[in-house]
Amino acid sequence: MKFKNTYDSLPARFFAEVTPEKFSNPTLLRFNENLASDLGLNPGEQSTTKLAEIFSGQRLLEGSHPIAMAYAAHQFGNFVPQLGDGRALLLGEIIDPKGKRFDIQLKGAGRTVFSRNGDGKSALGPVIREYIVSEAMHHLGVPTTRALAAVSTGDSIVREGPLPGGVFTRIAASHIRIGTFQYFAARGDIDGLKILLDYSIDRHYPEIKTEIQNSSNDSTSPILFLKKVIQNQVSLVSQWMSLGFIHGVMNTDNMSISGETIDYGPCAFMDGFNYGQVYSYIDSQGRYSYMNQRHIVQWNLTRLAECLIPLVDSDDQKARELLNHELSYISDLFTKHWVQRMAAKLGLVSDDSSIIEDEKLIKMWLDYLEKEKLDFTLSFRKLSDLLDENNGSSLFESTHPFEDFEKGWKKRLKNEVFDVETIKQNMNRVNPVYIPRNHQVERAIQGALVEDLSVFNELNKVLENPYLKQPELDSYRIAPLPEEEIAATYCGT
Repeated sequence: MKFKNTYDSLPARFFAEVTPEKFSNPTLLRFNENLASDLGLNPGEQSTTKLAEIFSGQRLLEGSHPIAMAYAAHQFGNFVPQLGDGRALLLGEIIDPKGKRFDIQLKGAGRTVFSRNGDGKSALGPVIREYIVSEAMHHLGVPTTRALAAVSTGDSIVREGPLPGGVFTRIAASHIRIGTFQYFAARGDIDGLKILLDYSIDRHYPEIKTEIQNSSNDSTSPILFLKKVIQNQVSLVSQWMSLGFIHGVMNTDNMSISGETIDYGPCAFMDGFNYGQVYSYIDSQGRYSYMNQRHIVQWNLTRLAECLIPLVDSDDQKARELLNHELSYISDLFTKHWVQRMAAKLGLVSDDSSIIEDEKLIKMWLDYLEKEKLDFTLSFRKLSDLLDENNGSSLFESTHPFEDFEKGWKKRLKNEVFDVETIKQNMNRVNPVYIPRNHQVERAIQGALVEDLSVFNELNKVLENPYLKQPELDSYRIAPLPEEEIAATYCGT
């Protein structure tokens, strides 16, 4: 690993230096060799024991400079001016063979100055969950942080009782969050905000500098930066929703400015469709429910815009007007992205001329799924079979809502330029067969707790090709029985 660190060259108030905790018996549970190869990492002849030591923080490689990053957050709408990495540390940054920079971060490696009253450690369950779900998201085609390694520490930690401890190694384009900007804005640290903005643009959106040079408009870098983050976040969350994914905790510290999915705590993919589905145990008001995610992304982006006010213009009112102008596009932009993604799942190519009609058709389908309590993933995948004349409507219960949808859907399909077989293929490219179902993830966790990694390994294998049928592993496709359903998931803290 050849570290080429940059964040630690920022002023000292951006982070705190950290020493990883010592663990009694680190054991490597899984190492992502394919990701390591993509990153240009070569473990060579390293033993699993040495890899476990490296990815639990016991053995620091040359060039590593462990730091905990400072940030703030709105958590469930309540502002906390200082959070920071309380159970994570940044080992350093590397550059892959394509010239892209990535963070390598350990989660659960011990206390930092931001841990408050916590121990900075992680139970093994959240390590297993984040490994499975983040890799599944990648193979589903969703921008996401990645899993490089999972390690058992050999020590117990105390939560609701004693639990095996673990450390998760996360790869990210960066760990800069909306909450990072809030940290400096809350302190009135304009210089810190400017440094953070310039660093973020250099790292993630260097094209902004070219846009400013080539533009005749009086555009400023914070406005263009906000526009880029809006585009990426809207695209990301609409893609979540097209797959039935519920993040669970869309606090501003869990929203990356790079546009990657980050922090897989109380997250889940829906089984039976429900507009108001919530999985986070602490989300009693449904703030981060499935359908509310589209509104929360706008709320979070507004918080980012507030941080940028002093960087846009010395005239506060003028700055707000410019920022509000960009924010005003979010609702329509989200509708466009969401309808296009959902229409593709129905075999349709949606554009501005058909967006209203397509949105109505999508809602008819979702209303039917919710009323009949049908599985989101399986129903979309099965829908393409309706295009076979021999199947007819026998695949779904023939109710008036379904008949109305089917009639409208097949009428709309006649406007498509593709033949039936091509439409089916297009649908199957965006409608997965396999998702990391909650009950299977739980099985993997429970197995790992007793040192049985069979489900963990099988689930990771099947999710490497989520759009292809795999008969030998087809049990991972099936929706849970009522007694297997997981009603809530928990934060790993």
